[in-house]
Amino acid sequence: MSERYNIYSQLEHLQSKYIGTGHADTTKFEWMVNIHRDSYSSYMGHCDMLNYFAISENEAKARVRFNLMEKMLQPCGPPPEKPED
Repeated sequence: MSERYNIYSQLEHLQSKYIGTGHADTTKFEWMVNIHRDSYSSYMGHCDMLNYFAISENEAKARVRFNLMEKMLQPCGPPPEKPED
């Protein structure tokens, strides 16, 4: 039983420390936004990936970086409307 409690406390610590790991109340939309933003920031941080995208899109690296940063604002579109109680 103590091992199970230890695992849950470690998970709670990770969830409080890193936003992208989510928590019990994370919606599907929030989770997808975190995944997309994490991917875009990774692409911008790895120069080789940025070069690959720039070559494949026939764009300048600065333009590709700018487009990725713009996509980070609303990567999954506007948030869904919350139902009124």
